Amino acid sequence: MLSTFCSGLLRLIGWKFEGQLDSTQPYVIIVGPHTSNWDFIIGIIARSALGTKIHFLGKHQLFIPPWGWLFRAMGGSPVDRRKHNNLVDAAAQLFQQDPNYKLALAPEGTRSPVTRWKSGFYHIAMKSNVKIVPVGLDFSRKAIVLSAPMTPTGDIENEINQLMDFYRTITGYRAKAIPVYQLPPSNKQP
Repeated sequence: MLSTFCSGLLRLIGWKFEGQLDSTQPYVIIVGPHTSNWDFIIGIIARSALGTKIHFLGKHQLFIPPWGWLFRAMGGSPVDRRKHNNLVDAAAQLFQQDPNYKLALAPEGTRSPVTRWKSGFYHIAMKSNVKIVPVGLDFSRKAIVLSAPMTPTGDIENEINQLMDFYRTITGYRAKAIPVYQLPPSNKQP
């Protein structure tokens, strides 16, 4: 019933899906570009319209009273970005516990302009042995673009740049440049 309601709501406000999501597979879903609070609202409506449970991570401030219970009920888990915790291992464990687990993340990690994406989504997918599904929220066309899944191979620099190429075709709520991904110098192999 919620799926039907949200599908109708998307149509009513002029949004449509382009592409499909195989709801029987586990994925790390990356959503972008992240430029506005509207991204979250459209994303939650779209997720409900798809009729599949997709979890998300959000900044810990969203999960404090009075609204914290609501974000948890929607499938959210808090992340305290001020602390260095082993988020990759924790997320991989969630995939081990549920063979149909889906986790949506914003690789930019913020609505503000960034010079580099966070690569945690890639490491979570590698460690969990799941595909990455790029999803673009294109406000110029009012389209939720579900791209083909990518199987990460470990060639992080090349594969994240391929994902960034997809997001360069998507127009966010506000203009935001998508950077070129480069490994930090300490991680480059000789």
